Amino acid sequence: MTDGLPRFDSSGAFEGRIQRFDHVSMAVRSFEAAAPLVTLIGGQKFDSGYEEDTDFHWVQYDLPHWGRLELIRTDSRDPEHFINRFIRDRGEGLHHLTFKVTDVHAAARMAEQLGFTTVGLNDADPAWKEVFVHPQSANGVLVQLAEFDDTVHSDTA
Repeated sequence: MTDGLPRFDSSGAFEGRIQRFDHVSMAVRSFEAAAPLVTLIGGQKFDSGYEEDTDFHWVQYDLPHWGRLELIRTDSRDPEHFINRFIRDRGEGLHHLTFKVTDVHAAARMAEQLGFTTVGLNDADPAWKEVFVHPQSANGVLVQLAEFDDTVHSDTA
């Protein structure tokens, strides 16, 4: 600690598992109300998930020179819906960080070996497999580890 910053030996911790940072997700009450923020940071819409038979909706924006911003919202009036509960308890804002991994099962095992609590492992959809690192074990931040094919989830698909 020569400069006052702690040194961490992360060599090999997620070697070959984390491919890249993919996006930051924000919980919002309304996509329209969040539009000025997207404009301010130069977001360009490239992907969205709006299905008539679900109450969970998302839209992603490419950001200049780095990553993506994802906005998530719900139409549900259920106070226990995960987005409503999040906004009630914390307000609108940062919901999770997503990292692309090569193998969601290996990433979950490694996270658990490092002392993190994982929740919500879902590998039912071969195009999108995910697991979350619980915020209580990750300094208050929900971390999504997702395995997906860039040709399925990409602005170039």
